[in-house]
Amino acid sequence: MLVIVAPGQGAQTPGFLAPWLEDPVFAERIDWLSVVSGLDLAHYGTKADQDAIRDTAVAQPLLVASGLVAAVSLFPHPADAFRVVGAASGHSVGEITAAAGVGVISAEQAMVLVRERGRAMADASRRAATSMTAVLGGDREEILAALDRHGLTAANDNGPGQIVAAGTVDQLAALADDPPAKARLTPLSVAGAFHTAHMQPAVEVLDRLASAVSTHDPRTRLISNLDGQIVHDGQEVLRRIVGQVASPVRWDLCMHTMRDLGVTGLLEMPPAGTLTGIARRGLKGVAGFALKSPDQLDDARAFAEEHADIDVSPLDASPTWRLLVSPAKGAFTLSDQLDHAKPLQPRDIIGTVRNRGDSIPVMAPHGGTVVEWLVEDGDPVAPGQPLVRLHPEGAS
Repeated sequence: MLVIVAPGQGAQTPGFLAPWLEDPVFAERIDWLSVVSGLDLAHYGTKADQDAIRDTAVAQPLLVASGLVAAVSLFPHPADAFRVVGAASGHSVGEITAAAGVGVISAEQAMVLVRERGRAMADASRRAATSMTAVLGGDREEILAALDRHGLTAANDNGPGQIVAAGTVDQLAALADDPPAKARLTPLSVAGAFHTAHMQPAVEVLDRLASAVSTHDPRTRLISNLDGQIVHDGQEVLRRIVGQVASPVRWDLCMHTMRDLGVTGLLEMPPAGTLTGIARRGLKGVAGFALKSPDQLDDARAFAEEHADIDVSPLDASPTWRLLVSPAKGAFTLSDQLDHAKPLQPRDIIGTVRNRGDSIPVMAPHGGTVVEWLVEDGDPVAPGQPLVRLHPEGAS
């Protein structure tokens, strides 16, 4: 099975777009997204220095635009992607890239959303002196205890040996004076404490904007940073993207879900390298492909075909029914509160998926009339496996 992933802020390097912009079609698409975002993305991707592209309000639109346009270069006919891609995910702002890639929002909606996200996060960062520090190696429990002792947040949990601490500059200085045993601290050159409560003002801005954004359900499995669960309702994807600005990135749980899915190949959109590097430690045995330049496109297509799951069926939207899918691997238990003679009401719980000691509810966000049950009570289920078809007009 193939998973496509999109990197987050910090992956960008000066000039990374230069070889891509030699293709006039790529350049035209970047120009269009530049108009939408209000930024000269070609300039920032080719001529701007490290300080300029480190600016949150620049970095985030640049990352999303480059990932989306590169994806169209990889799959010129987007329908071809859904034939081979088993799942998609994005790290931090890469979730916006992934959401647009699987059809939840349009590229233009993604660029407006990421433009305002970058601005709002930059504004929030100016309210207090905050930053982030990578904590490499060491014992996980000891690291988490040290962060808690100093009032810090594990803003990125990237799997074995890599946790990113975030908080005030003073809190990070205290951590540097009292580091966890056998851990190496690397201060990050970022503008603020992303994915912490310090970003709550940005969440409030984005929440107001998101209420006007129309969405579609993902056309393949979309793995959420919040908890590693598969999310198949477009509005829920958008809610998570907004809330994730002030919530930790659980990339470790995303990789757990990839492992549960049986992923064999991970292909990273440009500017690639960060997530394939993490996967070498956290997904041992899974092949990685970092798409960094256009001269790799043929090899990337071959990699995608090699790892394509021939049983992948697009989770496409339909005018007559909706799918509810399993958020995770486990056993499905049907709710004993269901009245099978009546339509489901919005936000009714149809059952739970139990695994690793967790009990994850499965909700019908829009209600509906059950057309067909695709699993039975007690069945084992995989992440993203369809559970039931609903006719949306059945809800009151």
